[in-house]
Amino acid sequence: MTRRRSTPWIHRWSRYLIAAIAVLGILDTTYLTLVEWGVLKEAFCPTTGAINCEAVLRSEYAKVFGIPLSVFGFLGYAGMAALAIAPLPIDPQEQKGLRSQVEKWSWLALFAGATAMLFFSGYLFYLMAFEIQAFCLYCLASTIFSIALFVIILIGHTWEDIGQLFFTGIVVGMVSLIGTLGLYASAKPPTAGGGSTGVEVGFTIQNSSGPAEIALARHLTQAGAKEYGAYWCSHCHEQKELFGKEAAAEFNYVECDPKGKNPRPNLCQAANIKGYPTWEINGQFYEGVQSLDKLADLTGYNGPRNFKNSIPGR
Repeated sequence: MTRRRSTPWIHRWSRYLIAAIAVLGILDTTYLTLVEWGVLKEAFCPTTGAINCEAVLRSEYAKVFGIPLSVFGFLGYAGMAALAIAPLPIDPQEQKGLRSQVEKWSWLALFAGATAMLFFSGYLFYLMAFEIQAFCLYCLASTIFSIALFVIILIGHTWEDIGQLFFTGIVVGMVSLIGTLGLYASAKPPTAGGGSTGVEVGFTIQNSSGPAEIALARHLTQAGAKEYGAYWCSHCHEQKELFGKEAAAEFNYVECDPKGKNPRPNLCQAANIKGYPTWEINGQFYEGVQSLDKLADLTGYNGPRNFKNSIPGR
């Protein structure tokens, strides 16, 4: 009598593990999407140093054709979760043939999806390490999830034709990489000066300035006030929008990122700046976006205060 070989535990639980990791990925990408769409104010993450979520999320690589990458990540994880649980509701006793077919094609689809996500995550990791030179904790978590999915799918199922699997992985990986490079090449916006300088100029200021904003900006300069920020910082852009484009050119703005226009990172380091924007007024530091009225009060401004713009929600 031959004893029946027991099924490895990883094979019994692989689909549940895949679904669980995919759910974590869904939560991760949903959070990032809400931050990108402004539903949540900002990602809970450091804003300086090697771990700098805002530098990553506000970089030119964070969106493709105006759509946050986290949206594509959400769709990818949702698809993986659906494929993982696809055969589970089918009764193996009453619909054995159907379940067998669904398991077969869903495993191949899971492998193809995990391979594509692995290559895509690998390219994004390259961008963070060598182009943006900063890492986002949530993006790193997504990379780990992609690796975990690929490994579990690879070892959590008995693959009959390893050669076919290897060939499928190579084809899917190459298509994913070429497609990613092509998307970025077509969606990447032009750089300042036609791309010849490599200088990052950040967001364009849309609001115009009134006489009161210009007068306050000039007063801030005379009072020795400084705003420390970075070209990719959305809150720094929000602060400039309060002044308008004409007034924003009047006050003393210190660019802290070496890749920005006219950078002065040494001043930011000397002032021990922890987040952006930060105002330095009379030796005191004020973090975050400040209303124009508050800046006027802090510097003893006595000019007109009929400011055109205000902080949203205040």
